[in-house]
Amino acid sequence: MSSMDAALQRVGLPSILLVEDNPDDVLLTRRAVRKAGLQASLAVACDGDEAVAYLDGSGAYEDRQAFPLPSLILLDLKLPRRSGLEVLHWIRARPAFATTPVVVLTSSAQDEDIRQAYQRGANSYLQKPIALNELVRMLTVLGLYWLDINLTAPRVAGGV
Repeated sequence: MSSMDAALQRVGLPSILLVEDNPDDVLLTRRAVRKAGLQASLAVACDGDEAVAYLDGSGAYEDRQAFPLPSLILLDLKLPRRSGLEVLHWIRARPAFATTPVVVLTSSAQDEDIRQAYQRGANSYLQKPIALNELVRMLTVLGLYWLDINLTAPRVAGGV
């Protein structure tokens, strides 16, 4: 987790895993999370393999106190090493993540990307806004819906 913001890793709060390789988008998202007032910790994986390692709790991510399972995954599609669609397939192939919401947050508005994301189990597909105020608005709504209002079934026992 090379770019984790320790200030946003708050114990006891729901965790959001942002899977994003663009440092500018990571910085913009961190700012937007703060401005939106989301009551959640934010972890960042910079490529698809790092996202899988984080979710699997392998290697550097074994400590679930430091690296909690996310309540929400924000997933870019265009990632190095393992694409967002491959990560999404990996997530949905594991019963422990069957109920974890995955929101694709990407710059692509291509019909094929949208179709494949939903076919592989995305809960939502959103195009990244360019302006900070639009991202704040989007994250406010996402946080309200996925972290506050939506009821998610408990994780499968014996999972990750």
